[in-house]
Amino acid sequence: MKKKVVVALGHRALGTTFPEQQKAVKASAKILADLVEEGCQLIITHSNAPQVGMIHTALNEFAKFHETYGAPMSICSAMSQGYIGYDLQNSLRTELLNRGIYKTVTTVITQVTVDPYDESFYHPVKAIGRYLTAEEAHEEELKGNYVIEEPGKGFRRIVASPKPLDIVELDAINTLSDAGHIVIACGGGGIPVLKQGSTLKGAGAVIEKDLVSGRLADLTDADVLMILTNEDYVCIHYDTDTPLALDHMTPEEALAHIENDEFGKNKMLPKIEASLHFVSQKPGRKAIITSIDRAKDAYLGKTGTVISK
Repeated sequence: MKKKVVVALGHRALGTTFPEQQKAVKASAKILADLVEEGCQLIITHSNAPQVGMIHTALNEFAKFHETYGAPMSICSAMSQGYIGYDLQNSLRTELLNRGIYKTVTTVITQVTVDPYDESFYHPVKAIGRYLTAEEAHEEELKGNYVIEEPGKGFRRIVASPKPLDIVELDAINTLSDAGHIVIACGGGGIPVLKQGSTLKGAGAVIEKDLVSGRLADLTDADVLMILTNEDYVCIHYDTDTPLALDHMTPEEALAHIENDEFGKNKMLPKIEASLHFVSQKPGRKAIITSIDRAKDAYLGKTGTVISK
């Protein structure tokens, strides 16, 4: 019996430049194809930080020299979803066909609603784009954007990272997945949008990819959420000389570790929070956090950190 598995790919699975990405997605496609051979019905999410940064920089530099408007973050996010999905779906399709498996791989440009009063809009933290001069930073502030100074480097624009509420294209994702398609969705955390009556307005923000992955896994009623990163296991005491790898955590144990600040706030913590949200919504679910190289072994229970009741 097939299991529905939401797989969240990190930066390493995609590379950072155009040539790196084409090479990286070929390697990632082999890992994903291994999971398909094990009977997984995949829904794939992915990061986009380097890619959306390149798009944002390129379009805004173009605008500066051609006296036109820069690109809103929502458009940059949509573009990154499209070109990452293009490379990833083609590489995965090729890998599956080479193994004698015919499955349609489909990318869904995905919007995710956020709360306009989310606290993060008042305290943005995500840096985007290139370093700015003091004059350029002042111009950004005049536009109503936030900037932060990094001593010795310059200024960076920073944007909010609101929590995801709902996935606009959820029905399409479920329909495609139920029909046997492999679906790539919610890339880069999804395009953050605000509901204004019947209109969806793009927000100047980026959503944490791992939090969206947990939300997507819940709303598609997945059996497993698999978050692929650089480490085989989640560790506590990670910033000491004696880190302790964990092969299993209950939700209660994970919450205790969070209260003790055992996970890096911008590293492992979002992955733990996404996993907790997913497993707590329905009995029988499990989340797996492991390295991308060990994805198949982790799915088979041979490695990785499992969070389950």
